[in-house]
Amino acid sequence: MAPLDVDDPHRLALRDELICAYLPFARRLARRFSGRGESLDDLTQVATVGLIKSVDRFDINRGIPFANFAGPTVVGELKRHFRDKGWSVRVSRRMQELHLEISRAFTDLAQELGRSVLVSDVATRLRIDEEEVLAGLECGSAYATRSLNSAVGTDDGGIELGELIGEPDDQIESLADRQALHQLIKELPQREQRILSLRFFGNLTQSEIADQVGISQMHVSRLLSQTLATLRERLLTDPA
Repeated sequence: MAPLDVDDPHRLALRDELICAYLPFARRLARRFSGRGESLDDLTQVATVGLIKSVDRFDINRGIPFANFAGPTVVGELKRHFRDKGWSVRVSRRMQELHLEISRAFTDLAQELGRSVLVSDVATRLRIDEEEVLAGLECGSAYATRSLNSAVGTDDGGIELGELIGEPDDQIESLADRQALHQLIKELPQREQRILSLRFFGNLTQSEIADQVGISQMHVSRLLSQTLATLRERLLTDPA
């Protein structure tokens, strides 16, 4: 809210207007954490706290859209709420096994098809509904938390998960609405879809992806960053 003084009445009025305007935004993010033993009202209160913090810390001179700035803060507040309370998501054994089958199917299909693997491809391979595939992918985040220092792929350079992600992707990692994400991915150009699939489902390194796609490793890195940024922005700004 810079550069107006903290006690400036115009600043206080703008602050209240901004909070009110983005309350639906906070509620949308809160809904994506529902189903974990907390009421939506409680989660909305937590998200609102994160929204208020975002408004108070926001500096318009940085040239960052407010939604892009507020999203990680609100999500972080929600995550901290669950972490402090010690709640976790219980995943049935059947869903755990389904998640492992889906992960293997994505890896196998990425190598067999030589293109981006769609949810429909996995559903056909496993003879299950697409909704079951999405549910299996979602439950993976509940029980398979991995260290950012864990190795990914078989690259001799020792690529770690933290390097694969680049900058924090709290928005994408925490979103429960996988169907919305899947739809956005389907709207990406075919090459970007394939790169995402090879990277995150095929566990290939950027160098290996570059060889398969026929571009440089630097180009792969740039496309990954741009694509993730596009998904983050659209997940935060598109109507729920």
